[in-house]
Amino acid sequence: MTRQPAKPPFSEALLTPDAVAFLSDLSARFGARIRGVLDERLAAQNRYDAGDLPAFDPETRHIREADWRCAPVPSDLEDRRVEITGPVDRKMIINALNSGANVFMADFEDSTAPTWTNIIEGHRNLRDAVRGTIDFTHPVTGRLYTLAEETAVLFVRPRGWHLVERHFLVDGVPVSASLFDFGLFFFHNARALVERGTAPYFYLPKLQSHHEAQLWNDVFVFAQEELGIPVGTIRATVLIETLPAAFQMDEILYALRDHAAGLNCGRWDYIFSAIKTGRAHADRILPDRDQIGMTQPFMRAYTQQLVRICHRRGVHAMGGMAAQIPIRGDAARNEVALEKVRADKRREVSDGHDGTWVAHPALVTLAREIFDAGMPGPNQIARQRPECVFSTEALLAVPEGSRTLAGLRRSLRVGVLYLEAWLRGRGCVPLFDVMEDTATAEICRAQIWQWVRHRVSLDDGVEVHPTLVLDLLNEEVRSLPPVEGSRLDDAARLFGDLCTSHHFSEFLTLPAYRWLKE
Repeated sequence: MTRQPAKPPFSEALLTPDAVAFLSDLSARFGARIRGVLDERLAAQNRYDAGDLPAFDPETRHIREADWRCAPVPSDLEDRRVEITGPVDRKMIINALNSGANVFMADFEDSTAPTWTNIIEGHRNLRDAVRGTIDFTHPVTGRLYTLAEETAVLFVRPRGWHLVERHFLVDGVPVSASLFDFGLFFFHNARALVERGTAPYFYLPKLQSHHEAQLWNDVFVFAQEELGIPVGTIRATVLIETLPAAFQMDEILYALRDHAAGLNCGRWDYIFSAIKTGRAHADRILPDRDQIGMTQPFMRAYTQQLVRICHRRGVHAMGGMAAQIPIRGDAARNEVALEKVRADKRREVSDGHDGTWVAHPALVTLAREIFDAGMPGPNQIARQRPECVFSTEALLAVPEGSRTLAGLRRSLRVGVLYLEAWLRGRGCVPLFDVMEDTATAEICRAQIWQWVRHRVSLDDGVEVHPTLVLDLLNEEVRSLPPVEGSRLDDAARLFGDLCTSHHFSEFLTLPAYRWLKE
């Protein structure tokens, strides 16, 4: 039996009886398999905690070595040189679609705090955007925002397998957030998208194995058959943002080969996963967060390997996020930030990436100019990189750098400020000239937890232990001015627990979800 939740007034057109039945069918068919892949994740992490590390699977070697290709790239996805990402609020969707980027990824995951209102309103916004009827009037300025004549191609990122939607129950159990986000968007928009000459396109987050990719493929097949959409209409790009997935890129594409649109270097979550996967290994302690950049050998290995594999299989290799935002009122600092973006995008196009991500519309032109100069065609799929074969040791290389008290303080400050905003319903937060999302807070708290667990000695000799972390966190919180409606006390308590508890929470959003208010 399906129980519909209390509905915001604008949700009647979304949670129709037919839509509810479709979501219930998805949950009934795939709920047990989702629980199965989550059990596999836990078993794998238990092995890593006991001393193992990810490696290439000898049982799937035949997939890696065989010559096969994914389905041909759809015509409206041939050129993806600049993609912009952001949350699913109404103004953001309009601005992103109008930004001049080739693709907009509407994100229900890391940049959207999953309040019930945010999720349902996000689906309403996307339904209107697909039909070209979306508009927004600013409540203060009165400015009207509408869609331009030409807009970016729409992708949607549902939440990951590990999350649930507690407001929608099937047989008394919260439905998978992945199935809810995918199913509700697909049910209402698949036909409309096809009629407009495009198709339902998705980004798939947090996958750790080809079994998870196969599960998504089976969801796609079922959904298309249920709604009478030709199988293969859906296309999906997988974010390679976990360390285990870096060893299964061929296998992931193979599982999705009829629906695959490429792989993306989800760099920030990848750093978080590198910490989480090796959290019990005393010889895998990472340096300060701001020193783990794309030029670190293990990051270079995984991104270049991704290019080789994608091009061999005939799909796009997408670069990572430039999270910088314009620094108004300080031209010198702004230019320094922009030069970092330029260097990052030059490296990507030189390596063979077919496109890149930006977080702010102001960076679209900059990224486009660099890719236009380095990639005159619509993509570089024909450019093979057979020399980019990296060993297990290269992919697991520990980054070098310093561990400092200043770095610890920065991680505490950024983590607690992000979490405070998330608890108030904001998942995309500008902090210290960078647009941050959940991945940032994950890196911060995972690194602090690992430093505490192994009693790391910082470069000045200070030992990291729970009391030190909590004292520094309290200092950071006391230094912030009081703000009406702030959730800072809740955020500090939760973030402190995440950093110092004996148990490592697999994702901070799992305990934080219980603190999230509507």
